[in-house]
Amino acid sequence: MVAQIPILIVVIPLISSLFCPLIGLWRKGLCYFWTVFSLSLCALASIDTLLTVMESGTIHYRLGGWTPPFGIEYVVDHLNAMMLVIVSVISLIVAIYSKRSVEQELPRRFVYFYTVFLLQVTGFLGIVITGDLFNLYVFLEISSLAGYALIAIGEDGAPLATFRYIVMGTIGACFYLLGVGYIYISTGSLNMADVQQILPQLYHSKVVLTAVAFLLAGLAVKMALFPVHVWLPDAYTKAPSAASALIAPLMTKISLYVMIRVLFTVFKPYLSIELLPITDIMVWAGFVAILGGGIMALAQTDFKRMLCYVVVAEVGYIVGGVGLANTIAMQGAILHILNDAVMTIGLFAVAGIIVYKNKSHNISDFHGLFKKMPFTMAAFVVGALSIIGVPPTCGFFSKWYLIHGAVIAEHWAFLAALLLSSLISVVLFFRVIEIGFVFEASHGGHAHSTGHVATIDEAPLSMLIPTIAIAIGIILIGVYNQTILSNIIAFAVPKL
Repeated sequence: MVAQIPILIVVIPLISSLFCPLIGLWRKGLCYFWTVFSLSLCALASIDTLLTVMESGTIHYRLGGWTPPFGIEYVVDHLNAMMLVIVSVISLIVAIYSKRSVEQELPRRFVYFYTVFLLQVTGFLGIVITGDLFNLYVFLEISSLAGYALIAIGEDGAPLATFRYIVMGTIGACFYLLGVGYIYISTGSLNMADVQQILPQLYHSKVVLTAVAFLLAGLAVKMALFPVHVWLPDAYTKAPSAASALIAPLMTKISLYVMIRVLFTVFKPYLSIELLPITDIMVWAGFVAILGGGIMALAQTDFKRMLCYVVVAEVGYIVGGVGLANTIAMQGAILHILNDAVMTIGLFAVAGIIVYKNKSHNISDFHGLFKKMPFTMAAFVVGALSIIGVPPTCGFFSKWYLIHGAVIAEHWAFLAALLLSSLISVVLFFRVIEIGFVFEASHGGHAHSTGHVATIDEAPLSMLIPTIAIAIGIILIGVYNQTILSNIIAFAVPKL
């Protein structure tokens, strides 16, 4: 049974999604508990897999006993073992958090939401665990189709936002598939490890170079790298709160993981660092994304939309960090995948609570929230400080490694973008704090400072406890960042 754990990570949510509608026919409310139970098993399996990798090294699981490259192989090393834990734990937290939100926003779609929710998690986990390029595409499409469905059932404007997402997502998926096709034409294999051994003698082939271009272009769309990010703000803003809390922290981070996997596992590092100027382009792409996302965030009056542009800027951190192509920067980039996933779910969880209580996510409606919901807004402050990069929150430490990496690479423009981004984040979040804490709306419609003590009206415990747990996690990851770096990320960084 222990030997089957890698496949169970994907099979559990997949089979659970098939049973979810049947359970809903019997008793609708049980779908929530079924989802939480299934994802709890999935999280335990992922944690066990990570511990096994840390103790024994890379795990190879051959589906059906077929030997690669003829059969599909799941390969789990330190990098994707960490990603499996991120995906499964965040999915579990969102599932626990989601009940009251889904009951309010989607009362007639309760069963269908959890069915598609489980399919979404299945797609995410499959992308991360597979060692086969085409199998990765299959899971990429499963997660995309499930994401389209979850977003489309959101508030007014969600169908149009979903249509834009479908168009851009299809273009990205097609580019990725074309890249995989060119690699198969050149190598006759789809297994990542097998392809890595065959490709070096073909690096000067125009077919292989075209494959690289298509793969990276497709992944750029999927990760919402500025300026091909245009699908993301509308999609995540209009999506139901629970769907935003699941997709926003994970979709872009998983695409970034795939980018790292393609650049340093499918291809050897010297292709992108020495043979082609890929990493140089990535640093400047990260520079543009950080500043573009930050400036666009400053212009927003909608809290969820502002967070969406923060996500776009954070993608720039990771892309630029990988592009710096030194060990310190790579450690910072991989650590930031973990940190940003946790920070993003924390802030989107707060946004969902505010929508649940206020029926609005416009920043101008946040008057008095610190007095009405002190615990929720305390969690918001922790997430905001982490985005800004204040110790001991986790965001500080990954930014520190990225800054250190930029100094080593002597890339002063990227260093300036990192520092300026923190200043932009200060303006973004202190604007929310100012409205929510210092000012309240008077009867005359003008905002003024007041000493009036508002009645505490906190979120339900099923939403509040996961949100507080995330805030605590942000601090704990920061405190134990060296443990994570030395035991996991140090082994995940490719030899550059």
